[in-house]
Amino acid sequence: MDLLQWFLFFLAVQVIHFAGTWRLYEKAGRKRWEALIPVYNAVVLMRIIRRSPWWTILLFVPIVNLIMFPVVWVQILKAFGKTSATDYILGVVTLGLYIFVVNYDDKATYNGDLENKESTLSSLLFAIVVATIVHTYVMQPFQIPTPSLEKTLLVGDFLFVSKFHYGARTPMTTIAAPMVHDTIPLINKKSYSDWPQLPYFRFPGLERIEKNDIVVFNWPIDTVTRFRDRNTVGLRKPIDKKSNYVKRCVGTPGDTFSLRDGIVFINGQELKLSDRAQVQYMHKVYTKQGVGAAFNQYGINESYRSYHFPANLTQEQLVAIQSYAKGGYRDNTTGEYDITTGPDGIPQQVLEQYKIPAAQGQLYNGVIKANMTLAIAAELKKTAGIDSVVRDVSKEGEGLRIFPHTQPTWTVDNMGDIYVPEKGKTIQLTTENLPLYKMVIEEYEKNKLEVNGREIKINGKTTNSYTFAQDYYWMMGDNRHNSEDSRYWGFVPEDHIVGKPVFVWMSLDQNVPWGQINKKFRWDRMFTTVNGTGKPVSYFKYFVIAVVAWFAFDFFRKKKKKTAENS
Repeated sequence: MDLLQWFLFFLAVQVIHFAGTWRLYEKAGRKRWEALIPVYNAVVLMRIIRRSPWWTILLFVPIVNLIMFPVVWVQILKAFGKTSATDYILGVVTLGLYIFVVNYDDKATYNGDLENKESTLSSLLFAIVVATIVHTYVMQPFQIPTPSLEKTLLVGDFLFVSKFHYGARTPMTTIAAPMVHDTIPLINKKSYSDWPQLPYFRFPGLERIEKNDIVVFNWPIDTVTRFRDRNTVGLRKPIDKKSNYVKRCVGTPGDTFSLRDGIVFINGQELKLSDRAQVQYMHKVYTKQGVGAAFNQYGINESYRSYHFPANLTQEQLVAIQSYAKGGYRDNTTGEYDITTGPDGIPQQVLEQYKIPAAQGQLYNGVIKANMTLAIAAELKKTAGIDSVVRDVSKEGEGLRIFPHTQPTWTVDNMGDIYVPEKGKTIQLTTENLPLYKMVIEEYEKNKLEVNGREIKINGKTTNSYTFAQDYYWMMGDNRHNSEDSRYWGFVPEDHIVGKPVFVWMSLDQNVPWGQINKKFRWDRMFTTVNGTGKPVSYFKYFVIAVVAWFAFDFFRKKKKKTAENS
């Protein structure tokens, strides 16, 4: 809905409100016209039902108002003598239209002596209201679901994400279940209505997004039903209901980004990362021995060996080697097999037992591929049994996989130059650079784009330039070879920004069973800050001390008060 449509909708609501309540206003001793004036009519209504005028504000806060409206409908019915459960149910299920019946019911009388006591239900509803306000405009819990920022942020980290650092974004989806995202838990049903939608608006923030900031945002090209379910695609989600992603910002509006052998360059200069950024790259580790102990020593938990087998394997042989496959195996069109295993590969005794000659199960040059930081790679090189460690840089063109899907020589490690759009800036537009900005022009900024040969038309007018309507960012994961980021789908628009992670409040190791509870919790990560410099420090013990001190203070305060009352 555009602004004009929202204005007409708002006027229609005011007319309906007047038609359904003007007699109730008069019965409560107010003037008929007071039911017609927008906003003022809500303030007067709060006085009629003996509620704070501050409730009026909550009626206009998206999502929160979905909770407030039923409360107000019930309070109106209660104020005019309709106090049965049937009345309350009718008031809610008819979306307040039952109040029309009460309005024209001559027997309905106003009870001006309403008790202002809060019921358990009212208290619960207001607890939900407060939580929804905090969740929407102040701080939102978030869990790291994938290893794209490993080892900076770990799978199983639970974060608090600040909405106010970059400016809280008001909800665009007006009808949605509070405090859940795109899916209602347990029943796995869509949690929102696509219509109506509010225009994008963001409150002023405390700071702007800077390079090196870790940012939570809505995945721009999200079309999946649920984040973990990539089999069902084709949805057109509202912006604020797209899946939440977390990445590091490496390019801000106006920057020129390029990637050279996996290293980020901004405006021709290598991007200096913060000392907390644990950037990982895939390496080739050359060794003829097992590496389990060495990898455990350095915390390397993502590695594999590659095998190639011919087509004449028996079913028994195939089953034997499949059990060592990490993530399955690939059956080539030639009938041969490529199998990826863990770091220790397929034991030699298995190859001998099933009479699979070593020549048939060729280990590529004794190579193990492993994901690690440059610092760990340097240390690993010194380890006994390791012949060499070489960073695995992708040189072979991946044009169809890599944004903008038209550059055949670009790879996950080598791409660019790419200009990151800045609000108000104009670029020269050609058929050569158009693929970079096609999504920006059509999808994110809602223009009609037509291309006929070398002629470019935007909204029906031939042009050779374009002025950007909002800022954009280039986001990447620190786990460079295991991150779905801007290298695959391009820019992140400003209106997709959710917030800034500020601290890890809990961290659970996904590889440890709940039976080992002490090891399950990563105690050294509890209540650590996400940003900053130096090694993260846990403030968990200070939190525990503060909680214990508060309960002790509250206990003695109540005890002292009780003693005073009894004396």
